[in-house]
Amino acid sequence: MKLLRVLLVDDNPEDIFLAREVFQEHQGHVELVTCQSGPDALEYLRRHAEAAYLPDVVLLDINMPGMSGFELLRAIKDDGALAHIPVVMLTTSDHPEDVREAYTLHASSYLIKSETFQAFMEQIDAFVTYWQRNRLRHWPAR
Repeated sequence: MKLLRVLLVDDNPEDIFLAREVFQEHQGHVELVTCQSGPDALEYLRRHAEAAYLPDVVLLDINMPGMSGFELLRAIKDDGALAHIPVVMLTTSDHPEDVREAYTLHASSYLIKSETFQAFMEQIDAFVTYWQRNRLRHWPAR
């Protein structure tokens, strides 16, 4: 099975730590890169677009200082070299306006972060399984 490349963008160090713990269960099948701000993520994506080494999917928090997840999503979808990358919102917000805004900006999916570690682990396991089965099997070779 191909390696699934995931970019996680979240300003909360604790959430990043937990995500790394969960993704560690998929070591050898998933490559996780993290960025703690929208500008850092955009710079990372643009740098890797030039090298044709983009992530298969971006996991993106909404509430971040400086550049919100929505602003980053808009920047990704407005950039011809990045627009094809699926972006999955991973947030604590269950506000209908946020869900609507995410899909209006062409997010691929919207996940509400589970409140317990066990539930979060199951959520990430389901995420990885979904993207491995549906993205990697039909995606052109890199």
